[in-house]
Amino acid sequence: MTRHFAVSAVGGDRPGIVSGVTAALAEIGCNLEDTSMTVLRGRFAMVLLVAGPDALESDQLAAALQAPAAGLGLAVWVHDVDESVPDRLVGESWTVSIHGADRPGIVSHISAALAGAGVNIVDLSTRLVGGDRPLYAMLLEVVVPEDLSGPALTERLEAAAAEVGVTLSAHPSGADIL
Repeated sequence: MTRHFAVSAVGGDRPGIVSGVTAALAEIGCNLEDTSMTVLRGRFAMVLLVAGPDALESDQLAAALQAPAAGLGLAVWVHDVDESVPDRLVGESWTVSIHGADRPGIVSHISAALAGAGVNIVDLSTRLVGGDRPLYAMLLEVVVPEDLSGPALTERLEAAAAEVGVTLSAHPSGADIL
């Protein structure tokens, strides 16, 4: 059976980070399964779910990443993955986008409204856009449980958005055009 590990790394953005980390992983027989990598205000952040050989231990994986991490100025963490956690959720995928004046509590308020409805957030990204008066933009991919209708979700989210002064759009993800 294959072992799974969560690897996360953060450091100042520069060329070669993805190449250095993934080369070290490939060298010890690890395969990338699910990943998320992005630049956040000049810092490169990556979270990787990797499959490794049965005999590989998390401390061995961390040791294999130590040299490339040091050379790239990265802080790296390695954790064993709990295989009992399901990897797929049942429900319909929706996309939710939010924008408005920046202020503390937007993510907290919207995520609480989603959690209260049993909606699971599977991806969330935020950005400040603009200069003197930045616009806060948030994009979420969520899984809506089968017992919650689209109109009920939209109504709940519009009420939460109004409470924090942001504008919201929500629709089934299948409606997105790539």
